[in-house]
Amino acid sequence: MIDIDTTATRVRQITWVGIWVNLVLSIAKILAGVFGHSRALIADGVESGMDIVTSMVLVVGSRFWSAPPDKDHPYGHRRIETIITLGIGLVVGLVGVSIVYNALSALKTGANSQPSVLALVVAIGTVVSKELLYRWSSREGKKIRSMSVVANAWHHRSDAISSIPVVLSVAGSLIFPSWTFLDAVGALIAGGFILKACGEISWPALREMADTGADEKVLEKLRDLALGVAGVKSIHDLRTRYVGSSIHVDLHVVVDPAISVLEGHGIGDEVVERLKELPDVIDVLVHVDPTDDR
Repeated sequence: MIDIDTTATRVRQITWVGIWVNLVLSIAKILAGVFGHSRALIADGVESGMDIVTSMVLVVGSRFWSAPPDKDHPYGHRRIETIITLGIGLVVGLVGVSIVYNALSALKTGANSQPSVLALVVAIGTVVSKELLYRWSSREGKKIRSMSVVANAWHHRSDAISSIPVVLSVAGSLIFPSWTFLDAVGALIAGGFILKACGEISWPALREMADTGADEKVLEKLRDLALGVAGVKSIHDLRTRYVGSSIHVDLHVVVDPAISVLEGHGIGDEVVERLKELPDVIDVLVHVDPTDDR
């Protein structure tokens, strides 16, 4: 069973680490881009600034989706996490489009300048720090089973990936001073990677909003657990859906028609407890059928 309050607290802790790291990196990249004459690094710095905005949304949003069920939301508020994940994906996509557009404009107009060694050093530092932040955030997000934290971790990786072409383009411009267009090429490639990350973040959330069920591997585990309960002869109409990063399950279990209602209810309760042994399962609804029920 998932402890929602503990998860929400951990989400905020992980996110605050990302906010502070991004704040330092964003300021460093923008300043280094301005003084180091790198269009790609300035764009990279802006993207890091967007990380701060989306992370703040995550901190605030976790307080809402961790709230207990109420009259208007009897199934809880976990779907808010999905909405926030989609929002993060949208922001990543908008940043990617902006970077691609600016890079294409620079290539078209030829408005390029030669970056300095300062831009190269900061770009290399960004790749290393953001990749480390991604790996830590992704690991912690999977540990607490928070889809939005994992999505935000991908935002960190998109920043690291977008900085790799910056490193290469700045290094190329320093080695070949006449190739100043490489800075814009680096920004263009960075934008493409960011758009790819947008799809990887948004697609799972869109599938959830469409009430896509759990995959066959999860369904098989649920069937095995239910059939393993004493008194369950068979199951049918097993259905699942995701709410946030949690799974809601409902199913019918078939029992001996000769047992009492109380015994049948006890079997149903046991099925609920067994299915909740799976860490992602947060709610289970069981309908008990007799074997002769058509």
